[in-house]
Amino acid sequence: MRDFLKRLPKAELHLHIEGTLEPELMMALAERNGVSLPYGSVEAIRAAYDFTDLQSFLDLYYQGMSVLRTARDFEDLAMDYFRRAHDEGVVHVEMHVDPQAHLARGVALATVMEGLGRARRRAERELDLSTAMIMAFLRDRPADEALTLLEQAAPYWETLDAVGLDSAERGNPPAKFSEVFQRAKALGLARVAHAGEEGPPDYILEALDALEVCRIDHGVRCLEDPTLVERLREEAMVLTVCPLSNLRLKVVERMEDHPLPRLLEAGLTLTLNSDDPAYFGGGMLDNFLACRRAFGWSREVFLDLAGNAIEAAFMPEARRTELRRRLTACR
Repeated sequence: MRDFLKRLPKAELHLHIEGTLEPELMMALAERNGVSLPYGSVEAIRAAYDFTDLQSFLDLYYQGMSVLRTARDFEDLAMDYFRRAHDEGVVHVEMHVDPQAHLARGVALATVMEGLGRARRRAERELDLSTAMIMAFLRDRPADEALTLLEQAAPYWETLDAVGLDSAERGNPPAKFSEVFQRAKALGLARVAHAGEEGPPDYILEALDALEVCRIDHGVRCLEDPTLVERLREEAMVLTVCPLSNLRLKVVERMEDHPLPRLLEAGLTLTLNSDDPAYFGGGMLDNFLACRRAFGWSREVFLDLAGNAIEAAFMPEARRTELRRRLTACR
């Protein structure tokens, strides 16, 4: 089964590129850029990855990204992940990027976009890996700051595939960003949003109605509202679920307790993703294997999940046709 899941052409729709920063690269970039970290070794960094909730993770997450200073750093960060993902059978990666977190510490938007852009071109050329970019707004920051960022990103609009909404969910409802997302819609950008991870099912409704999203990132708490579940099923709304992330952030205590089987039984359209693989215990293959161990899913279930991701991905239709062909060859 491991060999099958590795061969399976997997498209990752929910990944934060800053969350792919492995301790080894973190230490190397800190040394290269003269950044002082409160950790003396790779082992000390890994020991800090014992999170109690989303906020405890975010505290370390933002500390870790302090080593990212130059376009070369962002290129190295993305290429490091793209290579690992390729080795696990990932054929398409859609990366969230958080420009506000970098602007706040004096790193220019051009630096971030130049480095990631170079990595995207290299991934296609060197790894036959297609990519998409989602510019995410930090929901715990003011909405007008997000709108300013969107306008500032005008030189890069054509390189963006979507905008998103992430960071601390509690107390930061999606409707707060309705004006920003309406502007993104006017620009022709697709829209996605984190909702229903730690926040209530009402946040999923707000993302659907106030932000007009085409995908819900996480969404696992939808089961608390049967009417919402029915709507998600009727609209075939894609939920980008991140099993190991939910486990590490205490959304569930054990993988066996994860609502994924109930979400499937409810007829919802799901995909599997890694979220922040450097911090949450593994990439795409690890997430697929964790579901196999916990739920005993058959090959057909994983084929369906992989197919959902290919159909929902932001990619040219020629690429989608090619990935459908590869998926069929796995049957």
